[in-house]
Amino acid sequence: MKSLKRNLFLAGTLLAFFNGVSQDSLQQKSNIQQYTPSKLIGKGQVDIKWFNNLYTQTESTFTDGEEPRQSFFTSTFEFYTGVGRNNRVNLGFIARLRSNVISSQNDERGALDVFSFSGDDNSRSGLTAFAPSIKFVPFASVSNFSIQSSLFIPLIDNETENGVFLEQNGFVWQNRLFYDYTFPGNKWQLFTELTTELNFGDQDESFANNSLNINPGVFISYFPSSKFTVLALVQHSQRLDLGNDFAQDFTAVGGGAKYQLTKALNVEVLYTNFVRGSNTGLGETFNIGLRGIF
Repeated sequence: MKSLKRNLFLAGTLLAFFNGVSQDSLQQKSNIQQYTPSKLIGKGQVDIKWFNNLYTQTESTFTDGEEPRQSFFTSTFEFYTGVGRNNRVNLGFIARLRSNVISSQNDERGALDVFSFSGDDNSRSGLTAFAPSIKFVPFASVSNFSIQSSLFIPLIDNETENGVFLEQNGFVWQNRLFYDYTFPGNKWQLFTELTTELNFGDQDESFANNSLNINPGVFISYFPSSKFTVLALVQHSQRLDLGNDFAQDFTAVGGGAKYQLTKALNVEVLYTNFVRGSNTGLGETFNIGLRGIF
């Protein structure tokens, strides 16, 4: 009997110890581990993201060989707050600013000229779109699957001026489906995304109106520590013609890293290269973002 009591005591002690370790490990998870795009914040929390994308190209599928450089900078600000119970609904908005520059025969522009915001004949910039947005978890039992639905409203008068494109002059109903899976050990994480974008409006005002974009993406992350991760990605975009006589597709591959700067704030850097496509540019992107959860 004493032996049985001693074994039960040891088993209970070990169970309490490992349960404590497990809880401590969970508490030590950083935001980059816990709050993937699939995971929603709780009621009263605030999620703020500022993401900057520089796309630059000297090649495209429209011509052979090198072309005059074109560069497009997009700065996106996202704000969400948790509402309701059980971390299942977030409400917010997205605002987008752009600065685009093209080279001409007598005026060669560098990729970083987008940051001059000069407003000359070969460049355009401004606040271009605003979108009310909702994120929700459709199934309570699957907290790592969520949907983000946003309606982008254009804030520009003309899509193109002096041959310089700025922003699609049409409404875009965007839906993003997120899912992630963390492998045992918390060192590897798989994240998948499927984005659909329905473009609608006057066909004479935008090349994209009356088309549907379908964009799948796969990301694999490795965590050397809870505060740092490196990742690789593959993304594809397919524009389906719904009456505008313009189909398009491209595939991009790349990689990047994330680091948890403070308990609330993390930084992200990404690089992608457009390796193939049709009716598209074949450029590369340089990205940096900051995200804070409070």
